[in-house]
Amino acid sequence: MSPRVKVAILLLAAGRGERLGADIPKAFLQLGGETLLVHSAARLLAAVRSPDSCEVVVLVQPEDRVDLVPACLERLREIMPRGTEPKIVDGGATRQESMGLGLAATSDDVDLVCVHDAARALVPIDRTRECLQTAQAVGAALLAVPAADTLKRVTGSQVTETLDRSSIYYAQTPQIARRDWFMAAAAQANEEGFTATDDASLLERAGRPVAVVSGSAGNIKITRPDDLPVARALLACDPTPFPEQR
Repeated sequence: MSPRVKVAILLLAAGRGERLGADIPKAFLQLGGETLLVHSAARLLAAVRSPDSCEVVVLVQPEDRVDLVPACLERLREIMPRGTEPKIVDGGATRQESMGLGLAATSDDVDLVCVHDAARALVPIDRTRECLQTAQAVGAALLAVPAADTLKRVTGSQVTETLDRSSIYYAQTPQIARRDWFMAAAAQANEEGFTATDDASLLERAGRPVAVVSGSAGNIKITRPDDLPVARALLACDPTPFPEQR
């Protein structure tokens, strides 16, 4: 990726994480002494060639600003390049609303927007870097892994069909695109009342090409209680690089 490209990292940390059964939103849970949010930020910053020209926008729920955000904000400042400041933005009721609010908070001179679930704390650095390079070349890209299990269509409690999985992929984050593409696609979806389950869906619906970059089985989204011990084991094999403040 050209060092002249300016990247905005949107970290979605507004989810409540009810399925995890935790007392706090999952982005603020600890993994190896750091929050999931800080792990994600550190890995994404490591993937950007020129982090000093990178913005970090964190989407949170307003009620988390007092009890959870301050400590996390201080840690983010420590891992970001000297002189840069993360932007803390109130998220919306849905992922799409949060993503739109995050987009609006990015600077006009941003080239690429990298949208990431903060709960994917073990996002692979090398593949994220490849995803950034691909998005620069074609306009948009995401990490994804091919479906490994047999897929069944079920009606009620009965299997009605076995599906061809050869072209089926599980989407991950980050999902990266030109800022102007994301802005236009989000505006179109809002005007037409379309709600997407991920960010790339907005681009697909707007007719934009989205390239797939091979993701990683370790890029898990921490969603259920069983995911945390798995994440701890993965972190032991691939620790997050926490850079000295630049």
